[in-house]
Amino acid sequence: MSEEQVNFINRELSWLAFNDRVLEEARDKNNPLLERIKFLAITASNLDEFFMVRVASLKKMVSVGYTDRDAARLTPKEQLAEIAEVTHKMVDKSYRTWNRTLVKRLQEKQIRLLKMEQLSSRAQTFVHHFFEQEVYPVVTPMAVDSSRPFPLIVNTSINIAAFIHKEGNPKKKEFATIQVPTIFKRVVKLPSLEGEHDFILLEEILIHYLNRFFVGYEIKEAACYRVMRNMDMDVAEKDTSDLLKEIEEQLKKRERSNVIRLEVDANISKHLNKRLVKALKVSEEDIYPIKGPIDLTFLNKMASAVNDETLLYEPFKSYVEADLMQDLFAKIKEKDYFFHHPYDSFDPVIEFIRRASTDEAVLAIKMTLYRVSGDSPIIKYLGEAAENGKQVTVLVEVKARFDEENNIHWAQELEKAGCHVIYGLVGLKTHCKLTLVVRREEDGIRRYMHMGTGNYNDITAKFYTDMGILTANAEMGIDATNIFNMLSGYSEPPFFYELVIAPLWLRDTLLDLIEREIKAVRQGKPGFIHMKMNSLSDSEMIEALYAASAAGVKIKLIVRGICCLKPGVPDLSENIEVHSVVGRFLEHSRIYHFGAAGDDLLYLSSADLMHRNLNRRVELMFPIRDSAIREQIKLEFMEMFHDNVKTRKLLADGTYQNVDKRGKPAFNVQELFIDYSAKKAVEKRAAKKRKVRTFKPISGPKNEEE
Repeated sequence: MSEEQVNFINRELSWLAFNDRVLEEARDKNNPLLERIKFLAITASNLDEFFMVRVASLKKMVSVGYTDRDAARLTPKEQLAEIAEVTHKMVDKSYRTWNRTLVKRLQEKQIRLLKMEQLSSRAQTFVHHFFEQEVYPVVTPMAVDSSRPFPLIVNTSINIAAFIHKEGNPKKKEFATIQVPTIFKRVVKLPSLEGEHDFILLEEILIHYLNRFFVGYEIKEAACYRVMRNMDMDVAEKDTSDLLKEIEEQLKKRERSNVIRLEVDANISKHLNKRLVKALKVSEEDIYPIKGPIDLTFLNKMASAVNDETLLYEPFKSYVEADLMQDLFAKIKEKDYFFHHPYDSFDPVIEFIRRASTDEAVLAIKMTLYRVSGDSPIIKYLGEAAENGKQVTVLVEVKARFDEENNIHWAQELEKAGCHVIYGLVGLKTHCKLTLVVRREEDGIRRYMHMGTGNYNDITAKFYTDMGILTANAEMGIDATNIFNMLSGYSEPPFFYELVIAPLWLRDTLLDLIEREIKAVRQGKPGFIHMKMNSLSDSEMIEALYAASAAGVKIKLIVRGICCLKPGVPDLSENIEVHSVVGRFLEHSRIYHFGAAGDDLLYLSSADLMHRNLNRRVELMFPIRDSAIREQIKLEFMEMFHDNVKTRKLLADGTYQNVDKRGKPAFNVQELFIDYSAKKAVEKRAAKKRKVRTFKPISGPKNEEE
């Protein structure tokens, strides 16, 4: 192997390849129409976050003269150049998908996004009334001249730039800008005939009525634009009160950070474009001419406003273990319960918290929260538990990116209710998903736990695939208690029985497990590694997998997003196969399974194999001890690996290709799991009917006479 050979795929380019797989779902004619435009919106939203965090970070490196190369041998400046090339092509591809395909398909279904000149007289009257009565009083035009500097342009807001001149004096052009107000829905639904769905964008209305804001002036030109700023935070962590203040200050500073991307209407004149570029200080490669509506994330709202289930995925009902819901603690005491969301309902997890909040035998509830929904029932039940006299300790991670404001709000609400709140840890993000309920029972104190791969978010649990268990395993309970003591105090237990946490032991444990497979294969014993995760980018872990492959260990990886490992390279990774499943649900579960020379060790985890997860986050990996649950997860992993509809296979050059299914029936694993959940419900109902059936003997003649 030559020294020049690069054994890693660049992290950022790998992420862009993932977003392209999301975009391919928008282009897949087999997906329902409204789901296709949702995928287009997701592609746009993903790209926004990528720029605000990853591109922003690289730009910061360049600005301070950082020139070190990453594992793929690229400097930050070289990465930015390649990112710019890929993202410009991705944006063009997104708008070709919209303009050439989806607009036409929507029109065929009587769903139209209209321009002002296309409106019926009835719709024109509606728009005129809406503008005059609601929009006009709110909007404030901002002139820019020697006495009025260029205003602050809010991150990701839609704006309208205009050149205007006084009536009768066309030579003297003035510049003005208007922010499209966010207090109104951007997608305005128009009155239309039954069966029709007509919409217009708010900025389209504003441009039409622009002269209303500049009385005595004429509009020379107007064009929409949008800026994107650095939204990553540099937080100097001290104590809790300082941390909260620092985060709140950083949230304010975000709005004034450097512009890292400028989107402009493709029809903008060179003169108006130059005016914006100069004011916003944007480089040429960061300007994105847009051939259509700027910011396609609005398509998600538009899809939600169309009431036509035939254009959406067929609805399904998550499976609920009814017996568990009726007698929760007694059932968990008997055996462990496994959940694969959203195929299995998230309701038992919520019920676990609710029941603990009211159960007189429950003494304490301890929980980690990374992301929760805007109206979380879990927050409500934790507050009620504290009010009911339970000892409630909640670690709320206030540094969860883009959820900082939401998490600060909930943390303060929990404190008001009487909960003891820990605002994260200095230098670390707490990303593990763990709940501990301490209960006094007849035979003493018993600990009940929920551990999972995903957030305690009842909304995302409906479209993220995650796995979790409810258990009363005594040794895990002791470990969970020690974890919370570490999070809330200064406890440093010398060892754990079952649970593995980062940043203390997770990396070393995984490396030891990989090394164990290498030794087994060298001794002629069976050895394999099966892993599923969101991202694989940690260089040390990848090198360990390369070593295992070279030793002959067969490795199957399901990596939804970033994968910096190159599979299939002779003498390096020829025993490694990498699949990515992108479909109806966001694959989010993490599975780590090792053959262990026949011992068969299987774990679930909150952690991906990324440097930040292993070194800078509190993460949890927990073993599956119940043999039936272990067999179920093993089966489901192999079913996921054999999907040939929504799976792409990673090649050594970093590109992905569809799985070859010639001569094979189409196999969509997410649809299979939906069918499983429906069948489980039917079988459970049938079993319940069989169980309650009674047999009445035929009465003899004597009994009949009586």
